[in-house]
Amino acid sequence: MHCPPSEIHQGFKKRMDQAMAVSYFKYGPVAEAFPHKVNAIKSLEHRLRLYKETGNRDYLVDVANFAAIEFRFPCHESGGCDEPTDGGEGRYWHAGGRANERANDGSRATHK
Repeated sequence: MHCPPSEIHQGFKKRMDQAMAVSYFKYGPVAEAFPHKVNAIKSLEHRLRLYKETGNRDYLVDVANFAAIEFRFPCHESGGCDEPTDGGEGRYWHAGGRANERANDGSRATHK
C-alpha cells in the first residue's frame, strides 16, 4: 500500500530534515543524547504546549522530530514496543465528545 502524494507534505518533511541537521551541528549526534540524557517525550510535550500557546507551526516540526527520536531511542518505561495498530483509537472531531472512528464525511470509517 502506498500513500497518495497528496497526503504527505513534502515541505514539512524538508523542514524536519533541516531542523535535524541544525540540531546535529548544534548539539551533536542524536544517539549521544537520547534516551539517557534527553527525554524526547517531555521535549515533544513542551513543544506541543508552545504550539498551542503561539500557533507557531515551527514547533510542530520539533514535535514530529522528537516523536521520530522517541521511535528510534525509546525512553518509555516499557522500553517501547512496535506493534502496529489500525488506528481504531479514533480521532477527535471539532464537535467534541470522545474519540471515534468516522470517515471525513462523517460516515462510519472503512479500512481498505
